[in-house]
Amino acid sequence: MSLYNDHVVPRLVNIACAPSFTEANRKRVCAGLSGRVVEIGFGSGLNVPYYPTTVESVSAVEPADLGWKLARSRIDDSPVRIERSGLDGQSLPFEDNTFDSALSTWTLCTIPDADAALREIRRVLAPGGTLHFVEHGLAPDENVRRWQHRLEPIQKRVAGGCHLTRQIADLVRGAGFEIRELDTFYEEKTPKFFGALSLGVATPTA
Repeated sequence: MSLYNDHVVPRLVNIACAPSFTEANRKRVCAGLSGRVVEIGFGSGLNVPYYPTTVESVSAVEPADLGWKLARSRIDDSPVRIERSGLDGQSLPFEDNTFDSALSTWTLCTIPDADAALREIRRVLAPGGTLHFVEHGLAPDENVRRWQHRLEPIQKRVAGGCHLTRQIADLVRGAGFEIRELDTFYEEKTPKFFGALSLGVATPTA
């Protein structure tokens, strides 16, 4: 990783993804988590306060050392056992069928190979396991999409490779999941080009 990605992007993400208006969506996406959880793109631990009491442990996958340091106070305040267990969501260091739940929030936009990451999640989920996600991506409105395509090259440079035009539901289905719940909407107080969200729950197909 570059110095910029190592030392600047984690701070930018910690600020950009921390506003109070994201709390409702974090609560929603975390509500159904249970048992052993793997969270990819753990970042600075912004989801930690919203883990429900049904969560036994969290294996946090996060490439940035600074992100993990910024998460320390949230981890220390949490009753959930949280361990940094991997660096790359595209190659998870876990056995098959390990986890009851998986969590991905504002992460699939940045992982270079989102399909590989989703297939890895599918591999490590136990039978009956669930993927819980909230991700920004391609907007439903054509005029917003045009701006997303114009701004994406800039966004990728300043935000550590973050894409604006990934089609989240298609990615999830294409990696071998069935989407059981899906809500698509624009996040409040957020520019539409960045705030077209997909929030849902998916299970691996047979």
